[in-house]
Amino acid sequence: MSALREILIAENPTAPMRAVPSARAIAGRGLEGDRYFTGLGTFAKSPPAPDFELTLIESEVVEEFARESGLPFTTGHARRNLVTEGVRLNELVGQEFFVGAVRIRGHRLCEPCAYLAKTTFPEALRGLVHKGGLRAEILSDGAIAVGDAIRVA
Repeated sequence: MSALREILIAENPTAPMRAVPSARAIAGRGLEGDRYFTGLGTFAKSPPAPDFELTLIESEVVEEFARESGLPFTTGHARRNLVTEGVRLNELVGQEFFVGAVRIRGHRLCEPCAYLAKTTFPEALRGLVHKGGLRAEILSDGAIAVGDAIRVA
């Protein structure tokens, strides 16, 4: 079963990611309490871009990268909002899907960048190419919670 394993938010670009049990997703904004919701994200745009509302990463990818690299890389290091389990995020580019009752559209891959390498480990640039997650747009407001099912619309 595909499910939401973690929800992570940061109040500003330099704050560590903080795990929360649930969050409110707002279309056109992001997750309440997150840096991109308030327009403070490192790559935030004005007006906000739909593919910066929400980011997702597979727990399996994070665990595999940490194991293969021998580095203490965690989901918090990845700085993505939603950590999934049992879903292939690359297949959701251009697709609509649900996290719980919230409708989402996958826009594009969230490739690792120089900022991620600088704030974590340089090996992340190569190790997470095409596996760094998904940038997505929130299409309907609602609460999401750890354990919510993830399903294609």
